Amino acid sequence: MELKDYRDQLDQIDNQLAALFKRRMETVKQVADYKKEHNTPVLAAGRERDILYRVTGLCGEELQEYTKILYSTLLELSRDYQENRLSTGDSPLCREIRAAAQADFPHRAVVACQGVEGAYSQLACDKMFALPQIMYCSRFEGVFRAVETGMCRYGILPIENSSAGSVTEVYDLMEKYNCKIVRSLKLKIEHCLLARPGVKQADIKEVIAHEQALNQCGDFLKSSGVKVTVFDNNAKAAQYVAESGRSDLAAIASAACADLYGLTVLSDRVSNSDHNYTRFICISKNLEIYEGANKITFVASASHRPGSLYSLIAKFATRGINISKLESRPIPGKDFEFRFYFDVDASVASHDVQTVLSQLEKEGFFTFLGAYSEVF
Repeated sequence: MELKDYRDQLDQIDNQLAALFKRRMETVKQVADYKKEHNTPVLAAGRERDILYRVTGLCGEELQEYTKILYSTLLELSRDYQENRLSTGDSPLCREIRAAAQADFPHRAVVACQGVEGAYSQLACDKMFALPQIMYCSRFEGVFRAVETGMCRYGILPIENSSAGSVTEVYDLMEKYNCKIVRSLKLKIEHCLLARPGVKQADIKEVIAHEQALNQCGDFLKSSGVKVTVFDNNAKAAQYVAESGRSDLAAIASAACADLYGLTVLSDRVSNSDHNYTRFICISKNLEIYEGANKITFVASASHRPGSLYSLIAKFATRGINISKLESRPIPGKDFEFRFYFDVDASVASHDVQTVLSQLEKEGFFTFLGAYSEVF
C-alpha cells in the first residue's frame, strides 16, 4: 500500500469517530437534562474511573496510556458540556460583573503609592492618571489599607518584573485584602547609580535600594564588590543618600530622583538587562470594569486528585482562551497546598469566559480579582 492509501483509511476512520463523537455528546446532553431535572451533580468520579479502566483494557497494554489520555479528554469535554447545559447564565459573579461595568477610566483621583516622590510607583501613577493626588505609604500593605479604609480610591503597586519575577508580597496582600485590579501598566525601568555631588564611583563602598532593584542590578553589584543594603523603596534610598552626608554611599533609583534630591548620576547602565520592565497594577476596593478591558486575573485552587489542574486549564484551552500567566502560591497554614494565580487574555463580556468563570465559582475556592486593560 502507498501512503495515500493509509491516509484514505485514516480519513474513513476519522469520519466514523466524528459521527460517534457527535452521537456521544448528544447522549451527554440527555444525561445533563436528566441531572438538571433530578438535581444530580455533574461529576461522577466513580463512573469516570470505571470508564477509564474498561476502555484502557479494551485497547491493550501498548495503547493503554494513550487511551487514558484520549478518554480523560473526552470525559472533560463531557463534563464541560453538561455544565453548559446546567448553567443558568446568571451566576452571582456574572451579575457582579455586569454591575461593575463603567465607561471611561477617571482622569483624577486620590491614589496611594508606596515610597516617596520619585518612586517608580509614582511614575506609573502619573502615566495612569492625568491628575492624580498621591498619598505616599511606607510599605505595600499601607497602600492596601489606604484603599480598604477609603482614604484613597486607588492604589498603585508593582506586581512583577521582567527579570526579577513576581513581587510575592503583593500577591499575598491581594489575597488578604481582596482588592480588585482596575488597570495595569508596563513601565520601562532604567536604574541609575546615584550619589552626592562630587562623589566618584570608585569611592562607593555601600549601595542601598529595594530588594527587587538590587536583584535587577545583581551583576553590576557583584562586579563592584560593594556592600548592599535593602531599603523599603528606591526613592527613599535616594533621599537617604542625599541627607546622609556620606561620600561612600550610593542608591539605585530612577534618574528623576537625581533631580529631586540633588544627586549625581554615576552610571545609568547598572541593570542586568536593557529590557527591564515592571508591571504595575492599579487596585480599588470595589470591582470596576472599564471599556476595553481585555485581561482577567483570578485565583483558583485545584483539588487533590490527578489531573485536577489540567482539568482547570482545559476549560480555557477548549474554548481557545489564552492563559498568559499561571503562578502558584502556598496556602497559609496548609502543608504543600497551593492556590494558583491566573492572568487570562480575554474580555469578561465574552459568553464563553463568563461560562468558565461561573463554573469555577461553583466548584470551590475561587476569587475574581478583576477585568482590566493594560496600558504602556
